[in-house]
Amino acid sequence: MFVVVCYDIPDNMRRNRVGKVLEGFGSRVQKSVFECDLEQKQMERLKQKLQKLLRGEDSVRYYYLCGDCVRKVEVVNGPPVTQSPSYFAV
Repeated sequence: MFVVVCYDIPDNMRRNRVGKVLEGFGSRVQKSVFECDLEQKQMERLKQKLQKLLRGEDSVRYYYLCGDCVRKVEVVNGPPVTQSPSYFAV
């Protein structure tokens, strides 16, 4: 599954830890936005790891995109969409 994960975390230390966790699961495309192409078990593990770090003031969003939606993503002045060829094959 292709997931865009973005977060808003006011605490610098927690924000850095969340970024480090996400770097192990996907590609950073903006400061607080990652693209992840994951299997279901990887997604569950990611959510568990992040949940341990988050506090009440923190916000994380997971946007699940289908293959057709991913192909329609437009990028201006940034890295291309991270894709696994087998997942996005027609």
